[in-house]
Amino acid sequence: MPSKGARAGAPHTMNLKTVIRSEKKEVVISRDLPFVVIGEKINPTGRKKLTAALKEGDYAQVVKLALSQVADGADVLDVNVGVPMLDEVKMLPLIAKLVSETVDVPLCLDSAHREALVAALSTMQGKALINSVNGEEANMERLLPVVKEFGAAVIGLCMDDTGIPNDPQIRLGIADKIINRAVQLGIAIEDVVIDPLVMTVGADDHAGRNTLKTIELVVEKFGVNLCMGASNVSFGLPDREAINKSFISMAMQAGVNSAILNPSQMTATIRAADMILGRDPSGGRYIRHWRAHKPKEE
Repeated sequence: MPSKGARAGAPHTMNLKTVIRSEKKEVVISRDLPFVVIGEKINPTGRKKLTAALKEGDYAQVVKLALSQVADGADVLDVNVGVPMLDEVKMLPLIAKLVSETVDVPLCLDSAHREALVAALSTMQGKALINSVNGEEANMERLLPVVKEFGAAVIGLCMDDTGIPNDPQIRLGIADKIINRAVQLGIAIEDVVIDPLVMTVGADDHAGRNTLKTIELVVEKFGVNLCMGASNVSFGLPDREAINKSFISMAMQAGVNSAILNPSQMTATIRAADMILGRDPSGGRYIRHWRAHKPKEE
């Protein structure tokens, strides 16, 4: 049931805490804590070498990606194996187990395949984050009971049967529907993390602004935590890294406190923004990251 004072649909002044855990480590997403970096690279979509390796049963690249992302600052790792010709029901628990044995951080299981999620969650220790559900009736009916059954947290996308709306108010309404459906099922509101959806500004001049406004509306109405796929904003444009870094800083100010992204490119910017926003006492996390990644002297 929702926490005391955390009724869906009511504005919140408290900091809701979304807790996810591996067997050895706990990560908390909260507005008063540092931003949570979710590494995006264990995903064969658009990555031909990783896709081929998974099909051949070669998992060395997965191990390498898990280690490198955590070294680059990932607090959580997204695990996605949803590509054609891969048995997701077999592969998702296998890769999730491998990643859990390689690094200590919690996992974000990136799948809309109910049976694959059940298979993976049945073998995992701790509390996972599921990426994701959306406002489609069939999707919520299929996936939210799995979230409840396994005590997971879940990302809710601001899209439904009609697609992805441009109007931030309509996106807010979809977030409302997902949150309330989850709460009705007995999922705590702090375990619902809303994704305002990021679209490329290369196709729509107002795409970034629409996402930022959605973030503000969701924070104001629900006070829930937010997550997004940060790099979508720059799709199809040159120097994507510059755009992504600018956007993540704006989104953090608006209220996003976790994102699925490339840690090697984005963690330094996120650490700096956390420091500026007063969520990094004495700049300790920023300085530690800088020391660990500063160029070596010749």
